[in-house]
Amino acid sequence: MKKTFNLLELLIKWVGYIAGTALALLIVLIVYDALMRYLFQSGSIALQELEWHLFDVVIMLGIAYTLQRASHVRVDIFYDQYSDKMRHIINIIGILLFILPFSLLIIYVGFDFVLLSFEQLEASSDPGGLPYRFIVKSLMPLAFVLLIVQSLSEVYKEFTLLKAAS
Repeated sequence: MKKTFNLLELLIKWVGYIAGTALALLIVLIVYDALMRYLFQSGSIALQELEWHLFDVVIMLGIAYTLQRASHVRVDIFYDQYSDKMRHIINIIGILLFILPFSLLIIYVGFDFVLLSFEQLEASSDPGGLPYRFIVKSLMPLAFVLLIVQSLSEVYKEFTLLKAAS
């Protein structure tokens, strides 16, 4: 079981690296777009939409990686004062009651959303916009499948740590 979770975590680590690369590309693209717009009065709708798409990639693919690295938002005012055992319990409850049900809901709702987008071969409605918007939309359910995988790995680790703390 541990080996399976290690492989899945390695996958999510690589997905996080993809998100990081997309972020670097996004920064370069925004700088280029701003320079072109303000120095040369030249803009591109396709370039702006590519920025939005890269932003989507960063956010969607970064969710599971953020949980893996414990870089997610947490209210540490009380959490830091709890014992290790209580922290493990809170983490398990948080994942089981919040992350997993929310992720399943997003996948359930998002599947039809993405399917419709694929059936229509959804593209930008703006002249000069990008085609293939449906590909970017498909990241939504994928991102939450990865989040579920990482969440289950976190629960496994938390249970192991909880047993050790007892």
